[in-house]
Amino acid sequence: MTSNVPPAALDSYHAQGFFILDGFALPNVGEKMFEDVVGVVREADKTGITPEGMLIAPEAQDGLTGINPEDTISKVFTLHDRPVFSSFLRDERIAGIMNQLIGPDVDCFLSQFIFKNPGAWGQPWHQDSFYFPFDPPRPIVGLWLAVTEATLENGCLHILPGSHAEPVHEHVPDRRPAANYGYMEIVGRDMSDRQAVMMQAGDLLVFDSHLMHCSTDNISDGIRAAMVYHCCAADTVDLGFEQFDGFKNPMHRFDPLLRSSQLVG
Repeated sequence: MTSNVPPAALDSYHAQGFFILDGFALPNVGEKMFEDVVGVVREADKTGITPEGMLIAPEAQDGLTGINPEDTISKVFTLHDRPVFSSFLRDERIAGIMNQLIGPDVDCFLSQFIFKNPGAWGQPWHQDSFYFPFDPPRPIVGLWLAVTEATLENGCLHILPGSHAEPVHEHVPDRRPAANYGYMEIVGRDMSDRQAVMMQAGDLLVFDSHLMHCSTDNISDGIRAAMVYHCCAADTVDLGFEQFDGFKNPMHRFDPLLRSSQLVG
């Protein structure tokens, strides 16, 4: 398979740990994702039953209110087998990116839709690889699709360019009272060279799992939604069961994406 990653983007990935493809998807792609995941949340709220293998995570902080069930939801995990999410992931352009950055045999092991409703806090500085006790530990590539515009006011991502070259730092539990479950943070690292990542709906951020990043609070009146996938080499083994006292992250579900550089499914 011939790579479709622009040379400048590939250079940025190796030097800075990320690149952005503007206008990668039409805005209605994200709109269809949003419609589908809202349907999941509302059906679960009505029936008390979450689809098997999925997790709906509410915002833990106090004071968030809304008319609809999704107005107080933080994230929904494990969506990559649902048609609208699977079809995006199996775009030939995604295949080219994964083939270039990971290799000919790739799995998607994690997917999450992020709501980031008005008033929601951001996620502190972290590296995604902290959450991924895998063998081999790299390469792991994240795909962050802007479903809505991401701005300074609605809590866009901030990244630390070049930090992907550093090892995984020590993370401590998010020190804010009522922080979301599982939020961890890096402390004691100078983040003054941070860069805000402002995006339009349909833009795609491709980033290394060691890249330090955070998001800020949504102080706007609107939602800042995104869809995120994480992919790794097909022979990757999740060691979480051994490292975390028998707990294996149920959101880590390894589904084939590429085999011999060809899309699966």
